[in-house]
Amino acid sequence: MIISQANLEDLDGILSLLKANHISYISAEHKPDGFVTTNFTDAQLKALIVQERGVTIAKDNDQVLAFAMATSWEFWSDWPFFAYMIKRLPEFMFEDKILTTQNSYQYGPICIDKSVRGTGLFEQVFYASLASMRERYPVMVTFINQINHRSYAAHTKKVPMLKAGTFQFNQNDYYLMACSTAMTQ
Repeated sequence: MIISQANLEDLDGILSLLKANHISYISAEHKPDGFVTTNFTDAQLKALIVQERGVTIAKDNDQVLAFAMATSWEFWSDWPFFAYMIKRLPEFMFEDKILTTQNSYQYGPICIDKSVRGTGLFEQVFYASLASMRERYPVMVTFINQINHRSYAAHTKKVPMLKAGTFQFNQNDYYLMACSTAMTQ
């Protein structure tokens, strides 16, 4: 298994894994296994890979088996959900500091292929993504839909993210989670 920053040759593999695990494409019976809610166009994903250097992947035999997205709030600012989060960000604190677009970045989604869940790959990709942003930001921030119990458990039991608060958007309830980028595995 190779964990690295994605390049454009990985685009199709990332999109395939995203589609296989997106809430729009999975059945209700598979939602308890976890899901991804963020969609990307090819252009958005290319910008995330090339301009932001914000996609960490795990590959085995040229197959993308996991990815984690991480990027500046500015990158997300045109999306209504993220614009709302940016507006609300100063209402939340982490380690006695008010969260801002300057001291934090948005992590996620993260997605692990079903065939390698429970193998420790989640933790490896999480920490590799965290390390990729360490020099730019002191705090990683993410959101988790409160009905996504698998993701919440992974982010609080497998890695030590902390709940900084809750919020609502489009009739969905979310946890706002945070951790220090100085953290190591």
